[in-house]
Amino acid sequence: MDDLLIIYNERKIDTEDLFYCFYNITPKLNFTIEKETRGSINFLDLTIHRDVNRFSIDIYRKPTFTDSIIPIDSCHPTEHNYAAIRYLHNRLNSYQLSHEKREKESKIIQDILHNNRYNTSVLKSVSSSKKQKWNGENTLV
Repeated sequence: MDDLLIIYNERKIDTEDLFYCFYNITPKLNFTIEKETRGSINFLDLTIHRDVNRFSIDIYRKPTFTDSIIPIDSCHPTEHNYAAIRYLHNRLNSYQLSHEKREKESKIIQDILHNNRYNTSVLKSVSSSKKQKWNGENTLV
């Protein structure tokens, strides 16, 4: 197990006791605790925000994030060129983002495509057909 997210009531459970319980299960493993800051925590590729009675999520990118993907004019196989686009598209549509956060993420994806010389209309092709093959010219066959 690599990453573990535990949501608990801090008025009922002491963090140090919880950490001690995990350590006693398998003393050979090293556990670290990262606590939320100002009502949110980054976990994997998400930022989880805690509101009064609910949670909301946003896409998280590390501070070292660059918008580099394989450029369209590279000599890589076409399937490799479009793998990152499929990933970004699937992530956008897999998470239950608010309308505003979905729009923000969609704009970021379009910027990534533009900065790597893709035609941004390729997103429509990705969303309309997952099984088709790319012809190498920003279109599906």
